[in-house]
Amino acid sequence: MAAALPKGAASHFGPNLKRFILSQYHQGQVTVPRLFAQLKDLGIDISKRQIVRLLSGKQDAFLAEAREVLRAGLASASWITVDDTGARHKARNGFCTHIGDDRFAFFATTPSKSRLNFLELLRAGRDDYVINQAALDYMREHKLPLAAITRLADAERRFAGRAAFMAHLEKRGLARLNVHPDPVRIATEGALWGSIAEQGLLDGMVIVSDGAGQFRLAEHALCWVHAERLIHKLDTFCEAHRKAKERIRERIWRFYADLKAYRNAPTSRRAGELRRRFDSIFSTTTGFATLDRLLVRLHAQKEDLLTVLNRPEIPLHTNGSENDIRCQVTRRKISAGTRSDLGRDCRDAFLGLMKTCAKQAIRFWDYLGARLEVPQAPAVPRLAELIRQSVPA
Repeated sequence: MAAALPKGAASHFGPNLKRFILSQYHQGQVTVPRLFAQLKDLGIDISKRQIVRLLSGKQDAFLAEAREVLRAGLASASWITVDDTGARHKARNGFCTHIGDDRFAFFATTPSKSRLNFLELLRAGRDDYVINQAALDYMREHKLPLAAITRLADAERRFAGRAAFMAHLEKRGLARLNVHPDPVRIATEGALWGSIAEQGLLDGMVIVSDGAGQFRLAEHALCWVHAERLIHKLDTFCEAHRKAKERIRERIWRFYADLKAYRNAPTSRRAGELRRRFDSIFSTTTGFATLDRLLVRLHAQKEDLLTVLNRPEIPLHTNGSENDIRCQVTRRKISAGTRSDLGRDCRDAFLGLMKTCAKQAIRFWDYLGARLEVPQAPAVPRLAELIRQSVPA
């Protein structure tokens, strides 16, 4: 006798057990050995290998929704915060990058933390390279020689994948140029930027970061907490230097409080006053040479630190990214790293989906139940649709 499996069941284990395992592992941060011991204690006949398969096997729908979340967020956000942290994969050091705002979160672990890597993530799952006006403008802005730009401007505009684009650069002679900056790198970054622009992603968006070079794209803002931390970490060796450092820190935090107040009631007059106060603080000569040099460095970053005066909706810090990425740090501490590409991708996807659910006031348990078709589980809309609906006015 044969009969159809119950709704949501696709193997020996039903959707409720799958939901429990996914919730415990990703939200509860329970390791596979402890999860195995817990399930055995509950009388469930299951192996560690079967648990791993339930965590990473046949999860294409979740991986696709994580990419949808990123695309919806980048297409509708007025700002994002970004951060990265170390991540082990296949016994090698890598980096996990976080992208998000107060409506969504996305994680991706890669071997590199370069600007090329960041641009590839910002394509939100696409794998094309596009030479359009945005790409050519990027190349000019980053000092690609005019002769190299001319070779690309009248050429084919779209390339399906990195291999095809590299072959095109070789054909156009860019790979043989031994100049600075590297024409292959700048042209590749430009073509990635062209793909992002063609999709309408990052249009008018501000990227708020800790100042790492790979994140300095488009309209950029610096995190004030990271900027002040440079002063906080300065070592002092006499009372005069300690007092000079504390006076500057007090002035900076008072200025920071006034920037927060400005965000709630921005005016052009107040913006002008704050710009003058910024110059006054960061042009100060304290007599503490190390501090004075640091103030000069920070003053040179005035536009990035005062982006909020033109865009008062953006945050003054990257605390959102640092809070979100903490779950990745915890996972790294208790489980070291991932062994397969699929395991890495599933870990990143579920962490992003879990954080997005929290920002959308959705219980992760309910989300898993809806996607796994657990009987009587509440319906949960597509997260990407909720992100689009929650665009600030």
